Amino acid sequence: MTTENSTSAETSTIDQTTADLLVVGAATPPGRFDAVLTNLAEAFPVESVVVAAQDQLAAHAPANLRIISAPQSSVAWMLKPADFVNAYEIGREQQVRAILMLGSEAHSLKPQALRELADAPLSRSIDLAIPHYTLPPHAGLINSAILYPLTRALFATRTRLPLTIDLGLSMRMAERLASVGKRFAAANQVDSLLWPVNEATVAGFAVDEVEVGTRDVPQPSDADINPILALVTGSLFADIEAKAAFWQRPRRLPPARRQLAETARADGTADLPRMVEAFRLANSNLQEIWSLVLPPNSLLALKRISVLDAAVFRMPDNLWARIIFDFVIAYRLRTINRGHLLGALIPLYLAWVASHLNVTASGTSSERHIEAVSAAFEADKPYLVARWRWPDRFGS
Repeated sequence: MTTENSTSAETSTIDQTTADLLVVGAATPPGRFDAVLTNLAEAFPVESVVVAAQDQLAAHAPANLRIISAPQSSVAWMLKPADFVNAYEIGREQQVRAILMLGSEAHSLKPQALRELADAPLSRSIDLAIPHYTLPPHAGLINSAILYPLTRALFATRTRLPLTIDLGLSMRMAERLASVGKRFAAANQVDSLLWPVNEATVAGFAVDEVEVGTRDVPQPSDADINPILALVTGSLFADIEAKAAFWQRPRRLPPARRQLAETARADGTADLPRMVEAFRLANSNLQEIWSLVLPPNSLLALKRISVLDAAVFRMPDNLWARIIFDFVIAYRLRTINRGHLLGALIPLYLAWVASHLNVTASGTSSERHIEAVSAAFEADKPYLVARWRWPDRFGS
């Protein structure tokens, strides 16, 4: 494994036991790794920065960066528990004040974005800095449909991307995430996902969202939506179950800090008939499963929209919020096998996507619709709390 670069080896007599910032990056091809280092050197011209790299040598490492070896990681499109454990352990060894974790394709992050993510824990007493990327209108729809509205409603946070691969961490935030990662490892849950925003909120730590502009977002090697949806939603449902004592208490959502972006329309209507047809087929074949999860009024509402033509297909925002809340309850109660449960959610998600595409095609910006969906989740939170406490009552 690569250890320190030649610059640091020649200056071993200099005290390098402390540093301002540790940067932990995913494995990156050599050319792109050099680009990451160039951007880091520009972003932090005077700070002491340690870069923990995985079996990588820079062709020309900037003099103000010290490169050390990091344990191998399987990071591709999502951080795993071991990544947080390793980051904290290295940060503690190097006695840094903050940690910047960067995912794959980090070469696309501009120096100013790197600076802003690190400045939050370094200079502004922020424990967790989460990036806000400028993404195309229909990118990250699982996040827009489920992860963001659910996290916002239950944990009273406006963090637009609660599950991300770039993070700025204070040392106490890194320690907390590492402790969760160790618990997962002890329980042999090495492929589980951590939810940093939820952890920070429960701990009472300061969270900030940082504008970072555009970024190349790494994609899963398997483009099949089924395992991806099951992984991320199942992980979030499990985290919600673990933190139930926290989110059931009323909390006020902080005021919005940014204006909604009027993004350009993106053509996604070509897949509409396929998605609507998948939903219709499921509405015929999955009634037995859905009836174990959803109350009669939701089943009736789904039946009504199943006859709509694809061009005018809509799923009401309050219906979608109620569906997700009932799936959270069913996950907790193990009403059916959890794998089957999350599989039964997929055609409903496709129906929401089809509706979202129609809404945005009609002139409503993607962000405005997602904010409206999130508001529906917030308004219906009392339903989830009531069903959590009295799960045998579907309510109206």
